[in-house]
Amino acid sequence: MTTPAPAIDIQDLRLAYGRREVLHGISFQVPRHAIFGIIGPAQSGKTSLLRCLNRTIDFTAGATTSGTVRVEGADVRSMRNVYELRRRIGMVAPLPVGLPLSVYDNVAFAPRAAGVRSKSELDGLVETCLRQAALWDEVRDRLDSLGTRLSGGQQQRLTIARALSHRPEILCLDEFSIAIDPVTTMRIEDVLKELCRSMTIVLVTNLTQQARRLADRTMFLWNGEVVETGPTEVLFGESPRDPRTRDYVRGVFG
Repeated sequence: MTTPAPAIDIQDLRLAYGRREVLHGISFQVPRHAIFGIIGPAQSGKTSLLRCLNRTIDFTAGATTSGTVRVEGADVRSMRNVYELRRRIGMVAPLPVGLPLSVYDNVAFAPRAAGVRSKSELDGLVETCLRQAALWDEVRDRLDSLGTRLSGGQQQRLTIARALSHRPEILCLDEFSIAIDPVTTMRIEDVLKELCRSMTIVLVTNLTQQARRLADRTMFLWNGEVVETGPTEVLFGESPRDPRTRDYVRGVFG
């Protein structure tokens, strides 16, 4: 039986800001339609790694990369159409970043930019994305209101809806729950469990128990190096391969 090709395949990735190398030749794969957790202390290179996936690292002066980053089989460093790459990879930042537009226009912004003009198509897409983000029932009667007037948790779910409006193949979330309450966090976690049926999800989190609840596989990144990658139940079980993994998930350091 042939093993399916991974959604993300990273081999010997190195990233440096000037002379300071922050990713030291890391390699790993992310299976399709899985939730892949990335855990590790602050300054381990987790956010920098995400920025290599959709090449927003290109915006950082002095940043240099080497190695191979493949998304759905394509080498991202050789892609000429970087906008198409960023359409395929949705990104959700730690803090909700709402556009100064209505709820409707926040979600419709990217499809319009991609050339969608049909009102009925936009209406359907906005509703679908808001439903996927578990926000539709709360905002359906105020789609014309400013998105920035929503609560923090609602704004974060609006950010997810906006990321989904690109119809991405991969959704990356970088500490999505850092500024929202536990109830909203659990609602979004339920959303992610549903979304992984149709896309691949990469979840960067400092909350080890969040990775334990959600991730199918987890990678422990420390000081720019991969300590261990494997099924989540193994990393959080009694016998992870590396003792540093055991100490980190048990809160000995981090």
